[in-house]
Amino acid sequence: MQTTLRTTAQFNGIGLHSGRPVRMSVRPAAADHGIWFHRLDKAVRIPALWDRVAQVPLCTRLVGEGGVDVSTIEHIMAALAGCGIGNAEIELDGPEVPILDGSAAGFVRKFLDVGLQRLDTPVRAFEILRPVEVKAGLSTAKLLPADGLEIDFTIEFPDPAIGRQRKVLDMGNGTFIRELCDSRTFCRQSDVDAMRAEGLALGGSMDNAVVVDGASVLSPGGLRHADEAVRHKMLDALGDLATAGAPILGRYEGIRAGHALTNALLRVLFATPDAVRVVTCDRAQMRRLPGTGIAVDDLRLVA
Repeated sequence: MQTTLRTTAQFNGIGLHSGRPVRMSVRPAAADHGIWFHRLDKAVRIPALWDRVAQVPLCTRLVGEGGVDVSTIEHIMAALAGCGIGNAEIELDGPEVPILDGSAAGFVRKFLDVGLQRLDTPVRAFEILRPVEVKAGLSTAKLLPADGLEIDFTIEFPDPAIGRQRKVLDMGNGTFIRELCDSRTFCRQSDVDAMRAEGLALGGSMDNAVVVDGASVLSPGGLRHADEAVRHKMLDALGDLATAGAPILGRYEGIRAGHALTNALLRVLFATPDAVRVVTCDRAQMRRLPGTGIAVDDLRLVA
């Protein structure tokens, strides 16, 4: 069955790049509504779909009528997908989703607190029928056939605090909440300096990002997981894949991939004949999707 929230979830925070305060409400929606962002200050609604994504560095940004945009949607999209929520109206009074602590845990916690509502409509998913792939330099992103959603991600950075990390997860049955949702965005100190020089990351701090410098983790308290960096990249990938507009039954493989490359992958997928089809999920397929079988106890297991 499709899922929405039982009641409205409300959030207050700042935008990572703008540094501006943001008030945001995630409201329940009917079956087949999908995920929409509503810029209250501009009276513009934008569907959270791959063909509305502007391929920009550092975040995922939706662009709607008149060029009105909503940036940094990846974490809340991951939280929605990880909780199995396919229908919601997201209202906000600014151009950016609040960053909270740099992970998706705050969104997940509030969603579970307000509760989930099952709708009497079956879930439709995109089943990957044959491999599709995109490359950019040393970066690669692929989608391959699989029975459920799997993510295989590899990163490599020169800083010893990150280095080379790889993780593979089957995303069914609450895996996102237990394994990924509390992993924070990360950056190198040199990247912070460069972004600040360009007027970006104005809302960034040690409270909402893991900052590394060579072999040192500068953020107080250190890492939540030894491989927190690759876990966060998997979180981002799930959020970006959610802009497909329905769950994906397939295996995502990313090597040094980022937001723009995952979006490019979706564009190739939907432009490739016979690479994907829409299926109505049976019980076995539902068990393999993120969000099925989740519970509040799943969140208590994270750091």
